[in-house]
Amino acid sequence: MRPPAAWAHLPFFSSKWPQLEQQLAATPDWLPGPDRIFAALQATTPEQTRVVILGQDPYPTPGHANGLAFSVNPEVALPRSLKNIFTELRDDIGNTPATGDLSHWASQGVLLLNTSLSVPPGKANAHAKWGWSELARQAVAQAQKHGPVAFLLWGGHAQKALAGLPRTQDLTIATAHPSPLSARRGFFGSRPFSRINHWLTAQNRTSIDWAG
Repeated sequence: MRPPAAWAHLPFFSSKWPQLEQQLAATPDWLPGPDRIFAALQATTPEQTRVVILGQDPYPTPGHANGLAFSVNPEVALPRSLKNIFTELRDDIGNTPATGDLSHWASQGVLLLNTSLSVPPGKANAHAKWGWSELARQAVAQAQKHGPVAFLLWGGHAQKALAGLPRTQDLTIATAHPSPLSARRGFFGSRPFSRINHWLTAQNRTSIDWAG
């Protein structure tokens, strides 16, 4: 469970990670597992990061989480929040990815990071107070050193977790969460994907191929 080299200098990995690693080693079962715990940071370096989408914690159903926020393994049926994300994506740009695996977003510079990188099976948010949240703030601040960043802040949790970090040169899209309980309170109709692409192309930067 070695931190990816591009992010390993963050203070979190010297101050918090040693204790967290011990806690995980003493935990009999947790998701997404040692080989995928840093998948989001492995897939997207600070220099590559153009968009930040912040989730809460990995899916607690075994076989679902793949280490990227909101993403699931290709053979997994879309969870309800991801289904709503794809509904908005279809309404916004007219197409969606073939599966719920969002690895192709990450490879284009979309940092799909959760505020907690581990969860016990069937116990959502159980590791939320372990100290993971410092990593999310430090990672985003590091990415910002390399240029403007678009923030997709879905729901109060993401907005609170990264409060104070977006700058005037960044794009901030803060809406309701895509969960079935709140999607109709401002998530649907927000057209975040085309807005980000318009923002990127206005800076002569490559747009994101959201549909894959």
